[in-house]
Amino acid sequence: MKIYLDDLRPIPEGYIGCRTADEAITLLNTGKVIEISFDHDLGTDSTGYDVACFLEKQVILGTIKLPEWHIHSANPVGRKRIEMAMKSAERFV
Repeated sequence: MKIYLDDLRPIPEGYIGCRTADEAITLLNTGKVIEISFDHDLGTDSTGYDVACFLEKQVILGTIKLPEWHIHSANPVGRKRIEMAMKSAERFV
């Protein structure tokens, strides 16, 4: 499955929408996510960076395979933080 993490934008065709970090983490835990597109700001205390950190940790532990990933966030600082976490996860693939 392909997931699109964003609290506001329309969900592109072919993706399952996740409006919160918890929704994304729930789907990631299924082990069936092959692609994720990140937004950073989700309108709550949790962010796309939190999801990226969760994914990074799980990849390092070997409990989740790293999906293909993209960042569509307009937040430049948030974008960079997500990118750093995901590139760190790539080192363990």
